[in-house]
Amino acid sequence: MPDINNLVEELSKLTVIEAADLVKKLEEKWGVTAAAPAAAAAAAAPAAAAAVVKDTFDVILASVPADKKIGVIKVVREVKAGLGLAEAKALVEGAPKPVLEGAPKADAEAAKKKLEEAGAKVEMK
Repeated sequence: MPDINNLVEELSKLTVIEAADLVKKLEEKWGVTAAAPAAAAAAAAPAAAAAVVKDTFDVILASVPADKKIGVIKVVREVKAGLGLAEAKALVEGAPKPVLEGAPKADAEAAKKKLEEAGAKVEMK
């Protein structure tokens, strides 16, 4: 049996292209594939990504009672910068619609709280 340390030293001298060629030849010779471990790692990646904490949220205006519409329009203009009166009214009347998209958690929670205090039903996603 060859000395494993010498074998490791010799393999370490290979270029990347030579190493890739060696892998192909070994796969052909032994009838195996080196892609299986990579596929298993790729399958595990979505599970790891699911554990990531979400830090941006969408604030969706679900519905607004008719008697609270004017107050909600004012809050929508306050929460969503640069929105004119007509645009805010259209957003409120077209509910369910997003008020904020990709907002930081603190901003999204603050907007949700203000909208709910004005009488709107709000969802955070």
